[in-house]
Amino acid sequence: MKAIVMGGGIGGMCAAIALRRFGIETAVYEAVKEIKPVGAAISIWPNGVKCLNYLGMKESLRALGGPMHYMAYNEYQQGQTLTRFSMDPLIKSVGERPYPVARAELQAMLLDSYGRDAVQFGKRVTAVEQSTSGVTAFFEDGSEAHGDLLIAADGTHSVVRQHVLGYQAERRYAGYVNWNGLVEIDESIAPADQWTTFVGEGKRVSLMPVSGNRFYFFFDVPLPQGLAEDRSTVRADLQRYFSGWAPQVQQLIASINPGTTNRIEIHDIEPFMSLVKGRVALLGDAAHSTTPDIGQGGCAAMEDAVVLATALQTHSLGIEDALLRYQQKRVGRVTDLVLKARKRCDVTHGKEMAVTEQWYQELKLETGERILAGMCETILGGPLE
Repeated sequence: MKAIVMGGGIGGMCAAIALRRFGIETAVYEAVKEIKPVGAAISIWPNGVKCLNYLGMKESLRALGGPMHYMAYNEYQQGQTLTRFSMDPLIKSVGERPYPVARAELQAMLLDSYGRDAVQFGKRVTAVEQSTSGVTAFFEDGSEAHGDLLIAADGTHSVVRQHVLGYQAERRYAGYVNWNGLVEIDESIAPADQWTTFVGEGKRVSLMPVSGNRFYFFFDVPLPQGLAEDRSTVRADLQRYFSGWAPQVQQLIASINPGTTNRIEIHDIEPFMSLVKGRVALLGDAAHSTTPDIGQGGCAAMEDAVVLATALQTHSLGIEDALLRYQQKRVGRVTDLVLKARKRCDVTHGKEMAVTEQWYQELKLETGERILAGMCETILGGPLE
């Protein structure tokens, strides 16, 4: 059996590694000539960590992860702590810890695990055809690839998705812009072992520790689409949007490098019920494009990879049957994650400001139990419990 994988990002590489683990031949094709990960870092929650552990990257991941032992929310004007609690109850409940990691380093780990020389870059898929015996992918450069099945891990702008769905799924603007990057840890801004978030006005500023004595930072602001803003105006834009915010926030803005700060308009896609068509399966953002508000986009792709490879390995009624079993196991799970993230997004970013203000008041009384219980519920829905 040979699987051709479209996409060399998180989902595609995890799928290729998982398939190869079960002795399935793989070939990975990536559209760009060099992968430059979107976003500076990613939170790998315990459900994703368990998937990477399963795929043989336990020690490598630990070397990349930051020491996120506590979680805190701070008031936006003075920076005073609204609530702070340990992550230990979460770890004890689910059996693993979360690891914030730099995306570039995660991507390098996955490529090294699979063998980066085995990935074919500069292969942008334009069309897919399938028969009863196999699948052919056609590339922009005129070349073709053939396999027994095709895994479409070609991202939120997936070309293959329309082949599976029969229509063009539209991306939905979530209503806010995210700026993110990496800075050296400065404990006068936030503790080095804590996920710290400043909240107010429907905006947020967050810092998470990653390896190498660095904070992953992000700023969220509800804004219209299409504003004429880019890296050349980053510092002035953030100073304007966060005028009057706490001294720690002003210090963070002063410390960022505009040249390496990303500005992303956040989107998702309405969940759909078909992840497969014949011998073609969608995986990762191609299958469930979500906002980052519960940190599960990458983790869900890792789950997809494990479930897909297991279905192909453990079911003997043919490839199409195995892919349908993958779909059956994943549709409900990924729909739930997309809609949970959307709900969290709306509360965090002031879609109904009265609801958001109520959340700010609730944070003053938060002991951590309610927040961690919600995280546990999400994490424990993964395939490796």
